Order: sequence, then C-alpha cells, then structure tokens
Amino acid sequence: MTAVDFERFVEQLAEVSAEAILPFFRTALTAEDKGRGGAFDPVTEADRAAESAMRRLIQDTFPGHGLIGEEFGSQQEDAEFVWVLDPIDGTKSFICGFPTWGTLIGLTHRGAPVYGLMNQPFTRERFSGDCEAAFWRGPARNGNGMERRALKTRPCADLSHATLLTTSPLLIDPDLRDNFHRVEKEVRLSRYGGDCYAYCALAAGHVDLVIETNLNPYDIVALIPIVEGAGGVVTTWSGDSAAGGGSIIAAGDRRIHEAAMALLG
Repeated sequence: MTAVDFERFVEQLAEVSAEAILPFFRTALTAEDKGRGGAFDPVTEADRAAESAMRRLIQDTFPGHGLIGEEFGSQQEDAEFVWVLDPIDGTKSFICGFPTWGTLIGLTHRGAPVYGLMNQPFTRERFSGDCEAAFWRGPARNGNGMERRALKTRPCADLSHATLLTTSPLLIDPDLRDNFHRVEKEVRLSRYGGDCYAYCALAAGHVDLVIETNLNPYDIVALIPIVEGAGGVVTTWSGDSAAGGGSIIAAGDRRIHEAAMALLG
C-alpha cells in the first residue's frame, strides 16, 4: 500500500466507527459497569459496535495484522503490524453528553507506535500524526467547508507558565497523587476532564502538560505519534516508552518535561 492508500484506510476506520457511535450520542443510552465493584468503568453499546466495525474492516483488509482493543481483547499481538483501538476514549464524558471523547486508532510496527488518529465525529475533528508530522482537520472557521492544518506544540520554558491537564486527579494512582500535586502546585493553570482530547490540545499548542496514571496501551498508543509529530514528547514517569501504558507524561516542550519529571520522581 502507498502512504496515500494507508491514510485512506485509516479514514475508513474513522468513518465506520463514527457511523456506529453517533446514533447513540446524547440519547437515553444505558451504560454497563465493567468495574465489578471497583471504580465505575462504563461501557456502552456504542463502544462495542464501533470496535466490532473496525475489527471487521482490519481483518478483511489485513488478515496478517494483530489487534488490541479495549472491548474485545487481543489477537496476534506479536505480529509485525498491530492495530490498537479504543472505540470511545472517554466513555464517562460520552454518557454525560460532553464532546471530549474520541475514537483512537493506533498502529504499531514491531512494537513501536508509527501512526495515530483521534476522531471526534460529533465536532467533525480529526487529529493525526506519524511521529514526524501531525495534522488537524475540521470545520473551517469561516463556516465554509473543511480545512486542514499542521499541528505544532508551543514553547514553554518554565512550569510557572505552564497549563496542565489531567482527566481527573481521582484517577491518579493514590500512591502517586502527592507526586502529581507537586507538579500541579508549580503550574500556572490546571484543568480536569480532558480525556484523549487533552493530548490533542497539547499537540495543537493550547496546553503544555498532560499527566496521568493507570493508562492501558489502547489509551495512549494512537496519541503518541500525534504529540511527537507536533514536536512534543510522551514518556512514562520514569522516562521510558509510553507505548505500554502506565504512568504517562506528555509535554509540548522538553524543558518542562524535564522539570515535571524531576518533581514526579
């Protein structure tokens, strides 16, 4: 496949997932709790329908590729190419009617993320990246059609000038909350509730840091090529690859990445 064909295929995945999801958004949708007595972990019919649609398309087109998905698990995960899918990242926002959720479509080659797309079909926005460049596509500001532009993180040399996002401080591992709050006390502004959109806002140059814990590969793999393609950095709190999930820090500027890492410990 050529690069153009590959991009078209990922766009197809975005389309089939959107077709499955949008009929459920802002409706009287019920959510099942996967938490099994622990923290509320919702899943909806929209999550399952979207992942099923994407998996079918991948299996029909690339039967030799592996798959990792939030709702239906893994298959051939030792394959050279593996697709990593989260049909609705931010299901809690989804069931509340907030449009900060998105569909995450990531591709790894020999374990390394090489392409990612975040699709927000309600706002008609798509963020994509290949670790070398990143792009946004969405409604034109003049209201006439769609536009596409390159993404670039913004410079930020000092934590005192930084904006920090996390989905919720309550989702930070209790053993690590003090570490998180050490960083939070140093930044100019912190906001909660971003889900996957937080990483895309960082890639677009609107915020400077995203710090979270307890992420799974399907929560982060698609976002790594977008942030890195826009000039940012994404690692674990220990500075390792973020592709396996865990405690994650994303920064638009390496200087505040280093400063925040020193406080996270």
